[in-house]
Amino acid sequence: MKRRAINWNLIKYEIRNIIGNIFTVFFGVIFPIVMSLLISQTYKSQVPKEVLPKMMTGIFITMSLISPMAIILIGYSANYSQEIEKEIPLRLRLFGYSEKSLLISKLIAYMIFTIISLLIYSFINIAILDIQTPKLGALISYMLSLFIITVIFFILAHGLAMLLRKYGPTYAVTMILYFAFMIVCGMMGVKVNQLPEIVQSVAYTLPMTYISTDFVEFWEKGNYNFGPLFLSTIFLGIVSLVILFFGIKRSNKIKK
Repeated sequence: MKRRAINWNLIKYEIRNIIGNIFTVFFGVIFPIVMSLLISQTYKSQVPKEVLPKMMTGIFITMSLISPMAIILIGYSANYSQEIEKEIPLRLRLFGYSEKSLLISKLIAYMIFTIISLLIYSFINIAILDIQTPKLGALISYMLSLFIITVIFFILAHGLAMLLRKYGPTYAVTMILYFAFMIVCGMMGVKVNQLPEIVQSVAYTLPMTYISTDFVEFWEKGNYNFGPLFLSTIFLGIVSLVILFFGIKRSNKIKK
């Protein structure tokens, strides 16, 4: 019997898997909140009161990027690499679930969990920090940018899991990428313009850099040049698709 591409039982199954991974819950939900509150308290006494809302807004925007990176890049790649290692996708296909339905279910489940984590993050930060009210265009652009980056991370994570095919190597590579992205994109308390020039040149090829450094002005004024953000998003998307291509190629080779 042919099953539907969107299977809500599979989506529920994937959501239970996400919640069951304590590292995904901690780094994707709790860690961004802790980081935003700690950094804001650290700088609170060091800046004049009139610029405090702008600084708090910048921290809020920057730390929100941690959630999709942790949940998708680390959490999804780790879970899926374990499934590949244990041949769970193969077993599910034997029960009539197509690769398409499995992939769509995973994407929907992880998007739902990421959105919920970002909502929790936003509610807590807005309640505690003095965050500026955004311009409508800036808010829509911010949400759309997070959505696109989350999808790109999913492609990258899926490709890495298929390419490496084992939990240990996949987890190691994605953890390195996670902390590398945090460092070069200004999420560790050090601004991008304070990094060495060679590191800055790498940082400006990533869309997370533009969100963490530029969106605070966009948030307040409502005007922004999307060119560099668009190009860096395309670049990261192409790199992720190339990794996915080689992952699929290796997977097909193993099946033969």
